[in-house]
Amino acid sequence: MSEEKPAGVDWHHAEQCSKVVCEAGELERSIDWKQGLAIAIGVPLLILPSIGYFASYLWSFAIIVWGLSVFQGFMQNLAYGELATTFPNASGLPGFAQNVFKSPNHEGKYDKGKLIGGFSAWSYWFAWNPVLAIFAILVGFYLHSLFPSLASTFSQYQLSLAAGIVIFGGLILVNYRGLSSGALVGYILAAFSLIPMAIIVLAPYATGDFSMSNITGTWLPTDWAWDVNHILILLGIFAMAQWSACAWETAAIYGPEYKEPGSDVPKALFSCGAICLVAYILVQATVTGVIGIDGIAAAPIDPMLPVAQAALGDVGSTIAIVMLIAAMVLIIQTAYLGSSRAMHSMATEGNLPKFLKKTNAHGTPVLAMVIIGVFNLILISMGTPSAILAASAIGYVCANGISLFAYVKAKSAPHLAGLDRPFKAPAGWKNVALLFGLFNIPLCLIGIIYLNSVEGSWFSTIVGICVLGLYVPMWFYSQHEAHVEKVAAVSLVSAISKEK
Repeated sequence: MSEEKPAGVDWHHAEQCSKVVCEAGELERSIDWKQGLAIAIGVPLLILPSIGYFASYLWSFAIIVWGLSVFQGFMQNLAYGELATTFPNASGLPGFAQNVFKSPNHEGKYDKGKLIGGFSAWSYWFAWNPVLAIFAILVGFYLHSLFPSLASTFSQYQLSLAAGIVIFGGLILVNYRGLSSGALVGYILAAFSLIPMAIIVLAPYATGDFSMSNITGTWLPTDWAWDVNHILILLGIFAMAQWSACAWETAAIYGPEYKEPGSDVPKALFSCGAICLVAYILVQATVTGVIGIDGIAAAPIDPMLPVAQAALGDVGSTIAIVMLIAAMVLIIQTAYLGSSRAMHSMATEGNLPKFLKKTNAHGTPVLAMVIIGVFNLILISMGTPSAILAASAIGYVCANGISLFAYVKAKSAPHLAGLDRPFKAPAGWKNVALLFGLFNIPLCLIGIIYLNSVEGSWFSTIVGICVLGLYVPMWFYSQHEAHVEKVAAVSLVSAISKEK
């Protein structure tokens, strides 16, 4: 005879909650390393908002900074590559820090370790999220510059806002059916858009428009001095450069969606890094060599446009820039997918409200993507890419610093040190990670805040601090929500046990 169960209890739901976590919103393992690389391959385009800005402070020395920053990326990403295979279900930097810092046997309502790991993930989300707004602004700027009929009808802001609505909405639809669809778009956009970018960068060497004297004659500004003021400015520049040149770590954020994360993550990660090493140095060197420091100062937002015109003429440059706009869509997709996975990861760990961990039938966190899209339409109103980047860079140095400290803890804590690591950084890398962690926090963090003050742009610092600060009340709410859910689930399981 079957036992009668008390009325008023959703017993099916109770049994599904026997493991406490319900409706996890699992991501789907659907891509290999080549597809991960195709999604992350837009990272070299992150140099575009900073070409003119860096040259205004460092002149030709900006080339050296880009090279050193990509080198920094390799030092940091060796640690992240190991963490990615240690925690194959974690979504890149956001997932690593959350897994490492949470207490293994925490029983109370609030886990302070989760606050640290979750803040790192939130900082990472804020680092990648504004890429959408920055490149929507650049798309609007290029459209406004290239097409006089559009410029006479619409303002640059209107074009940027329209570009944002079309691009963000289109990418939600494309990626609705899963990450493999995004990879396919990545392949198409990479072939269609990165090739003309390569042509723009390489053509001046064949046409004779590149002049090495433009670089060697202007290594540093004439008033540059290695004093405290300039060193702090340089640290701020490194913070902003890291936002671009180290960002190929995003290839690791799809850890839960790789078919073979132990091998796919390192392959995708370091293939993208090798491409970035060449691209960042070459792009800044070419722009400086073709139009010089004065030419960059005359076109601080779009210095690629005069380079393309010099090498390819008006018609050729127009075609190339239109295709470069397609490349901007590629980096917007890279950022969109990365930031939505960060948000999903935080919600899954109980560090953001649980509704954000929901995915559709194809494993895509659509709701998170919609929220991110709306947030970036608001950010577009800030108008200047460098101002948004300066705020965003505050988040990125926090995310990298805490994630590197997470690597140190993962190698030291007894409950983590023995975990299987299919990919391992070289021996002693814990010390390297600690060194670069301290370079991020406090040095680069102090530098970017100081640089903002030099610019008279306290607004960027305030925006960065306020957005990061929003995490604290959301975290307390989310932890309370998770605790209530846990207590309810345990009560239901207890009721089931008593009835049996």
